[in-house]
Amino acid sequence: MRAVQELAVRNLTVAHGRHPAVHHVSFRLAPGQKMALVGPNGAGKSSLLHAVAGLHAPSEGGIEGAGQVALLPQASALDRSFPLSCRDAVLLGLWSEAGAFRPIANPGRVADALAAVGLSGFEKRPVGSLSAGQFQRVLFARLLLQDAPVILLDEPFNALDARTAADLLEVVRRWHGEGRSILAVLHDLDLVRREFPTTLLLAREVVACGPTEEVLSAQNRLRARMMAEAWADDAAPCARAA
Repeated sequence: MRAVQELAVRNLTVAHGRHPAVHHVSFRLAPGQKMALVGPNGAGKSSLLHAVAGLHAPSEGGIEGAGQVALLPQASALDRSFPLSCRDAVLLGLWSEAGAFRPIANPGRVADALAAVGLSGFEKRPVGSLSAGQFQRVLFARLLLQDAPVILLDEPFNALDARTAADLLEVVRRWHGEGRSILAVLHDLDLVRREFPTTLLLAREVVACGPTEEVLSAQNRLRARMMAEAWADDAAPCARAA
């Protein structure tokens, strides 16, 4: 793992067709910090993660110190009908390291990563045959192979059985113990309070960011909900996001 640097998001606007998904967002993710990202539906949480991961160019502002970043996307957004084995799905985590045609330096790393998430012997299983929990374990194994200092998780425990969620939460704890920085989109506020000391409450713009108990105050959550209720899909495009 490379050294963890502070990740600074400064005045970030991410727009889709000049309609901002997130608007002038600024925050810092310190080395080794574990931060939850919460907010109402449509708050721009996934768009923010994609921008930090370099998958969506910002319309304004920028991100400093991101370095090597690994993203766990929402499992529901991925097409599992493509004929791909668990081994190949995990190997996609090394795409930037090995490229399309170079051999993997240590093929045993795939088996080790699958074993670490409870899927020993699953290398040849097609991902289309997996349960939702098993597929999420494969995605976590892919992150393990990437060995990134900054990890972005988009709804990592959504729709999982209790045992799978507990096992994968233990992986997150292990990453944090290794000094990695973690930013996770979560909906379970009880989980956020138990596991994440710092929280960013987003409603297309930052409502609050800081110690979790302060951020998740009733006043802040009400403000975020009221902001969400005021959103209009037919609003005029943002002139500053041109």
